[in-house]
Amino acid sequence: MELCQALKVRWVGLVFHPASPRFLTPGEARCLYEATSPAQADEPERIGLFVKPTLRVIEQVLEHLPLDGLQLYTSLENAQAIRRHFQLPVWLAQGIADKAHLPSGSSADQIDGYVIEARATAQDTRPGGLGRSFDWALTQDWHSPRPWMLAGGLTPENVQTALQLSGARAVDVSSGVEESPGRKSLARMEKFVRNVRAKSCTSAGS
Repeated sequence: MELCQALKVRWVGLVFHPASPRFLTPGEARCLYEATSPAQADEPERIGLFVKPTLRVIEQVLEHLPLDGLQLYTSLENAQAIRRHFQLPVWLAQGIADKAHLPSGSSADQIDGYVIEARATAQDTRPGGLGRSFDWALTQDWHSPRPWMLAGGLTPENVQTALQLSGARAVDVSSGVEESPGRKSLARMEKFVRNVRAKSCTSAGS
């Protein structure tokens, strides 16, 4: 968490899905929160990741620590209802395999953004966080109805190519900066952020 603060990343994800190797209990998340430096104006926003959550599941987390937003694997209707209930920004995860899976303008009411990643298969044990990429060119000319970020299979080595091919303006990384499942590599985190910023500066100047 402190490295994320030092690197000035915008968001830090806290995973509250038991099937994930990155799963945190509300109590563990609270300990991380308390172990970080006192709140600063430019500290990362804490985003809670949930899979098909009930309102009570989210409430239990919020009883332990504040969240700045939610990343949800659920239906659009449930995501909208959760946003109305908690009055928190909601980013809806959307798995895609072709352009037909990309959200359209009429589907974007009452959510704040999308996390676009590879579509899960029937053999997968969870809907996301699979460490798999998709054809990044699918999003190149997509007119997203809301802000969006690219996820899935991103690493320090491929993130610049991913940004160029996809047209993404933000990225979500997890397994690509890990030394083992659920354990982050500080060196890979630093390299990833450095490469993202280098590509962003190049794009802005071209």
